[in-house]
Amino acid sequence: MIRRRRYPFSLLWNELDEMMAEWESRVQSTVAAGASLPSMVRPALKREFRVDVREDMDEVIVVADLPGIDKKDVVIRLINPMNLEMSVAGVTEPGDETESYEYFTRERLSGKMRRIVSLPVEVIDEEASAAFRNGVLEVRLRKAIPETGSVIPIN
Repeated sequence: MIRRRRYPFSLLWNELDEMMAEWESRVQSTVAAGASLPSMVRPALKREFRVDVREDMDEVIVVADLPGIDKKDVVIRLINPMNLEMSVAGVTEPGDETESYEYFTRERLSGKMRRIVSLPVEVIDEEASAAFRNGVLEVRLRKAIPETGSVIPIN
């Protein structure tokens, strides 16, 4: 009988996710403000929480699905007026890694996750708010007020 060796692939995925987040953060910091990474840079197999970003008249709303997460494990930080960083620690573990389970499908997120979300317009942190209900995080950020006024011509 041939005995198959089982590797803790979820541990490898978690390490790869952390390395990709660090790399993405470094690349993002070198990209001009407002620019985002091309979608092809983010591997299709990268496991991360999903977000929706929408804009209304006065604010930008970011909604993230974080099922099974405690709100105390979520950190939200406005890096600059065009980028929002969301870090999730203590993500629920889908199984005990010390056991040798044979999975047929394994898609549930585990480990620490971090995501930098590019925003469509500049925002300010004043009056920012966040709500967390039933595993859904909603962050509301006030749009920066563009400079207004009329130009006075010089004679």
